[in-house]
Amino acid sequence: MPEGEPFYEDDSISDLPEKFFVSELIREKIYEQAHDEIPYHTAVLIREFKEKETLTKIVADIIVHRETQKMILIGEKGSMIKKLGTASRLDIEAFLGRKVFLELFVKVKPKWRDNDLHLKEYGYGQ
Repeated sequence: MPEGEPFYEDDSISDLPEKFFVSELIREKIYEQAHDEIPYHTAVLIREFKEKETLTKIVADIIVHRETQKMILIGEKGSMIKKLGTASRLDIEAFLGRKVFLELFVKVKPKWRDNDLHLKEYGYGQ
């Protein structure tokens, strides 16, 4: 095939928005720190992504099926969610190249994987 014009700029890594990669970085930390079936029953929804002069504010919901999964992700006295938040924030800062204020919330949505509307909202549907 003849060589053509590039579709993307040289420094582009994807045609997906930064919010997608931020949610995936948070999900990665859930996979690394939570065990058993919990990571397979989670979705991450970025509710707020505001770029300010000195930092980027990100608010994300971690969606799970059951209250017991929520309690595991929060951990005793919030220890697990704090570890998830710190590890996620460090990776997100490295990815974005700027300081990040990250707030994570764990929410229970029973059977979210069986609901087409929820799947679309969380980025899994077309």
